[in-house]
Amino acid sequence: DFRLFVAACLDEWAANLRGLIGMLAQRAEEHQDVLLPGCTHFQPAQPVSLAQHLLAYAQMFRRDHDRVRDALVRTRVSPLGAAALAGTTHPLDPGQVASTLGLDGTFANSMDAVSDRDFVLEATFCGSLIMMHLSRLCEEIIIWANPQFGFVRLPDAYSTGSSIMPQKKNPDVAELMRGKTGRVYGDLMALLTLMKGLPMAYNRDMQEDKEPFLDTHDTVAPSLAIMAGMLSELGFNRERMQRALKAGFLNATELADYLAAKGVPFRQAHHITGAAVAFAEEQGVGLEDLDIAQLQRFSADIAEDVFAVLDYSNAVARRHVPGGTGPDSVKHQ
Repeated sequence: DFRLFVAACLDEWAANLRGLIGMLAQRAEEHQDVLLPGCTHFQPAQPVSLAQHLLAYAQMFRRDHDRVRDALVRTRVSPLGAAALAGTTHPLDPGQVASTLGLDGTFANSMDAVSDRDFVLEATFCGSLIMMHLSRLCEEIIIWANPQFGFVRLPDAYSTGSSIMPQKKNPDVAELMRGKTGRVYGDLMALLTLMKGLPMAYNRDMQEDKEPFLDTHDTVAPSLAIMAGMLSELGFNRERMQRALKAGFLNATELADYLAAKGVPFRQAHHITGAAVAFAEEQGVGLEDLDIAQLQRFSADIAEDVFAVLDYSNAVARRHVPGGTGPDSVKHQ
């Protein structure tokens, strides 16, 4: 029965998701003290911990896991006894049959039981979200592997060389996974389009539900396992990440907050900080490299304690709100 097959696939996805979440947690634990630029609009914004960045993806995959387990509840429903559409006349106990097959429940309406393909659609939707999250992670790996970033070193087993340029190391596995996301979206749209105009109850059109889901399963299950394997061997370059922190004045918000805490209206603190950043940029240094006299040119409220505030590690550590990037918060994520 197709329901049993889809349920088995969802079980496999859930197991692979747990493996991937565990790998993300392991790599996060190994790099708790590594900082890198956190971005908004793909522009450097504030310093964050690499551990929190990795665990953000773990949160996405945890939601995927919850959705998959929830979809299983509606998939493990036995249609046996519904017959063609009106129900059987034979003395069948649908509950006993469902229990024997390892299913969790039986149908409430025989016409719905025959015509229902929601479980296939829901499973394929879950697969689409999983692939979307994998694609986002692949995109960052591809960007970080570019020598202009240099944040990660691709494992040899998950990259290829160029047929012409011997110096290249191409992120082919991540690119293929990113590309395959589109075909799973296509599978979902095929199923939605298939079902959109069907009358009750069974229609031969429904036999077309197999190919899209089989394609989805053949994409999702190995993609999750491959990503866990790639992450296990991915090398992180903390020196390049640290160097990138200084390039974008990622501690500017710290200075603005520092001034606001001293009673300076935030609009004014924002303006002061912007002027200090412009000056530091002209000097070719970071805010933390300016001396106290240079900083006090912009505000008399700035004192020697500002240097502790401008320290990147301190900037991260202070964000100990639940879910934040501070080390204590990350340990609970």
